[in-house]
Amino acid sequence: MEFQLVQEVINAEHRLKASMVSSDIAALDELLADNLVFINHFGHRVSKQDDIALHQSGLLSIASIELSDLQVEPHGNCVLVYANAEIVGTYDGADANGRFVFSRVWLKKDGKLQVVSAHSTIFV
Repeated sequence: MEFQLVQEVINAEHRLKASMVSSDIAALDELLADNLVFINHFGHRVSKQDDIALHQSGLLSIASIELSDLQVEPHGNCVLVYANAEIVGTYDGADANGRFVFSRVWLKKDGKLQVVSAHSTIFV
């Protein structure tokens, strides 16, 4: 059962990455919990609605995300994910490329897998 959950989260991570690159609002809405709290690399607290609005408006445009050092740790119905990410994109028309470290908490509830918490830091 634990192995199956880990595989589901790995697949969900790939779907999340693809939805961020394509600004797929429907997929983001499905993958992000309504009560998501995301602390970005500036230390700002971002909600699901804030994150989706950035994609929807075109203010944030991600050309590519390359994940490395993916670590997945199941804890009951929660799964912790740690990854490095090389991101190429723009924010408000300016280059917004960088290397980041992400942590995410995925929760499986009522058969649905969603990110409930996330944090990013600039990788130096």
